[in-house]
Amino acid sequence: MFLLKSTYTIDGVKGLVKDGGTKRVEAVRKLVEAAGGRLESMYFGFGDHDTYVLCELADHRTAAGLAIAIRAAGGVDTRVVPVLTGAEVDEAARQQAAYQPPGR
Repeated sequence: MFLLKSTYTIDGVKGLVKDGGTKRVEAVRKLVEAAGGRLESMYFGFGDHDTYVLCELADHRTAAGLAIAIRAAGGVDTRVVPVLTGAEVDEAARQQAAYQPPGR
C-alpha cells in the first residue's frame, strides 16, 4: 500500500478548476490501474498537500515509476509514502536486528 501526497502547481490548479475533482479521480484511477494497481481512495485537502491517494501497487519500483511519471508531466509535485497495516507492523517488530545507537 502506498500513499501519494501531491501539491498542485499553478498550472495544475488551473487544470483542476477546468476539469473538476471527479475527472481527476478518474484520471488517477486509470493511471494506477494501468500500472497493475488498485486505487483505494483519493481525497482533496487544504493543508500541506492538495491530494492524498491511497493505492495498492505491486512494489516500490512501480510506486517510484508512477511518481516519476506524474512529476515529469507537470501540474503536481508528488511524494510517495509506503504505508503498513497493523499486521505488517507486528511482523516487522518481530524481526531481529542488531543495532547500536550513535555514541554507545
